[in-house]
Amino acid sequence: MAASRLIILGVAAVAAGGAGWVAKNMTAPLPAVIVESETPSISTTQVLVVSGDVPMGAGIGDQLSWQDWPSAGINENFITRNAEPDAMEKLRTGIARVPIYGGEPLRRSKLVGEGQSFMSSVLPSGRRAIATQISADTSAGGFILPNDFVDVIMTRRSDKATATGFVTETILKNIKVLAIDQTIQEDEDGKKVKVGETATLELTPQQAEIITVAQQMADRLTLALRSVADAQEVPDGEADYLVSGNGKRSTVRLIKSGEVSEVGARK
Repeated sequence: MAASRLIILGVAAVAAGGAGWVAKNMTAPLPAVIVESETPSISTTQVLVVSGDVPMGAGIGDQLSWQDWPSAGINENFITRNAEPDAMEKLRTGIARVPIYGGEPLRRSKLVGEGQSFMSSVLPSGRRAIATQISADTSAGGFILPNDFVDVIMTRRSDKATATGFVTETILKNIKVLAIDQTIQEDEDGKKVKVGETATLELTPQQAEIITVAQQMADRLTLALRSVADAQEVPDGEADYLVSGNGKRSTVRLIKSGEVSEVGARK
């Protein structure tokens, strides 16, 4: 065999071996690269949380649990396990004075105070609760619900002896309804109509006197439902003439046969 052929065969063999070596290295798996990252640690504190929705006036029961909460987000009104480890057992008998929602940290301000009645707990300071007789035809067809706002309209016979008609006027405006009978919130099962016999209204002392007088002289008191958009409206033009103003009883309102008259008060 000629020397030139041997040289060519040798070069070809070397080239084939090199190609095989390159192919082998290309299919070999690359070494895994592990990147270690440091996760910042967050300090937590266990707080007492309500595990399910609790309607206004309902008991807390077993819907309490301890949950980890970021320490930086702890409110001073939260109940923590470090400060009150037995709080869960103590507060199981608590009653919600406002709606409490699941996942919400429990606050004592949302519970009825020990030894207090529910209605006196939800009544704002300086306000009075007055019960008024109602029926479906005097309460927007029964569509008035607790926490709605209403106007109170009085209908009575004319003061004039010769008149046979009636006089109608709005004696109270933008009054909050606290309860219908013994119900203090909407039904949970979707029933939106509540026809009761008594509406409990939230009133100022002056308004409480006005409606007390009106109940004695009126042929009918009607509750007119207002839009929720008017809830912050400041009422004006109420029937203050039914009672003495400014807290000074220089006169006494005398109601006889549906007519109002003034007589001097004894000092």
